[in-house]
Amino acid sequence: MKEKYLPIGSVVILKGAKKRIMITGYAQIDMEKKDKVYDYCGCLFPQGIISTENTLLFNHDKIEKIFAIGYSDDEGKDFLEKLKETLTEENMQKMLTNVQEEPESL
Repeated sequence: MKEKYLPIGSVVILKGAKKRIMITGYAQIDMEKKDKVYDYCGCLFPQGIISTENTLLFNHDKIEKIFAIGYSDDEGKDFLEKLKETLTEENMQKMLTNVQEEPESL
């Protein structure tokens, strides 16, 4: 599969899935489990974001097929390069530690 971290707006289908997903964000943590940083978050396509409770979290290796690549310009390419540099295993562990230590509600 092509480059990890597809642009926002890319439309994919996950292995074993029946519905397509549009990528809406990166480096998301499941706030219920707080045990993993996922490569992407997304919403059903073509429905879009209906509710924040329906946000899907998934990793790049679960993508079976790419239907469309989202818009990309120099700013977007620079952002994705910085994202790849930042999302080291060590930094992801720090993110998880910080989230796990936060109080449940303020």
